[in-house]
Amino acid sequence: MPPDYVGILLNARTHRGAERGRTGQEVLPFYEEAAALYDLKPCYLCLDNIHPDSGKSLVYLNEKDRLRKAVIETPGVIHNRAIYKAPSALRKIRILQEQGTIIYNHNNRYGKDEIHRLLAEHPLLSHHLPASLRAMPGNIELMMERYNDLLLKPASASVGRGIMRLKLDNRGWGLLYKARRTADLWKVLRLDKRGTLPAWVKRRVTQIPYLIQERLPLAELDGRPLDVRVTVQRGLSGDWAVTGLYAKVSAPGRFLSNLAQGGSAFPAELLLRRIFPPFTAARALTDSLDLALRAAAYLSGRLPLLADLGMDIGITNNGQVYLIECNGRDQRYGFRKAGMNEVWFDTYRQPMAFARYLLQHSGSC
Repeated sequence: MPPDYVGILLNARTHRGAERGRTGQEVLPFYEEAAALYDLKPCYLCLDNIHPDSGKSLVYLNEKDRLRKAVIETPGVIHNRAIYKAPSALRKIRILQEQGTIIYNHNNRYGKDEIHRLLAEHPLLSHHLPASLRAMPGNIELMMERYNDLLLKPASASVGRGIMRLKLDNRGWGLLYKARRTADLWKVLRLDKRGTLPAWVKRRVTQIPYLIQERLPLAELDGRPLDVRVTVQRGLSGDWAVTGLYAKVSAPGRFLSNLAQGGSAFPAELLLRRIFPPFTAARALTDSLDLALRAAAYLSGRLPLLADLGMDIGITNNGQVYLIECNGRDQRYGFRKAGMNEVWFDTYRQPMAFARYLLQHSGSC
């Protein structure tokens, strides 16, 4: 009897590198170990190698610690770790779903504006969102009248790419942005007395959807702002649970805590106890977990087959919590950087547990 396969859908570049062990941040041995706990066998595939007409797919299978190619029946359950935007790719995913293949996290790149709109409709969650508007000229001017510190964020980018900061100080408004073609060079452009944005910024936010968002007065460690990444996943019961959390602290002199932008990762509980009194630290931790779980449960009722989310929770200097971003493809490696290796493995185990749940309850999904 063939094993119960679970598909791991990778992007084309990661899939090409799999045979040589070059899979970026994806740790394939973790999938192997985690899947075995639930009597599953992972197979690694990309969308081009799935053939809906024949019902078969060309995949990589691990045999004796080496990957080999094989043609198998397309797995009934697939965990999506790729990002597909092309209409042809989305059409293929839809065909597979119509044929009965369950692809969880099939869309893992929802726009920041869409997520914010959905959360803003919830009567309780809406109170834990930073003020945000679509970055159109009128909205930018309105936000500059209301707030002294703002972020311009691309709606669909990740890991801090493309973010700019607008800040009012005693010299007037300044725009902080990252210079192109440089690894870590930030520039400050002083605006005129009216705070008028330069033409190139207006073009950018017109050509690419941007949000303009209130920058929260985040808690800091030695002058470095921080937030907390809470990984929320569905597992063997099908219910949402917190797998783990860690704190992200910006590099010295920077305002972005993203690890890809030079930020550092620490166990969240230890770090919060360093910067807050005991009661405030405990409350902020509990509130962060509760907010992440509530948001995941609510979003999964509005967006189909979510199963694996990374929530960025901002904690202000007085301990209030805010949901800054919801990431549909949690990179997970922050737990390794924080020295939390067991939790890092658990972030792979839970999706495999959920695959077993889906195989057992496929008729009700």
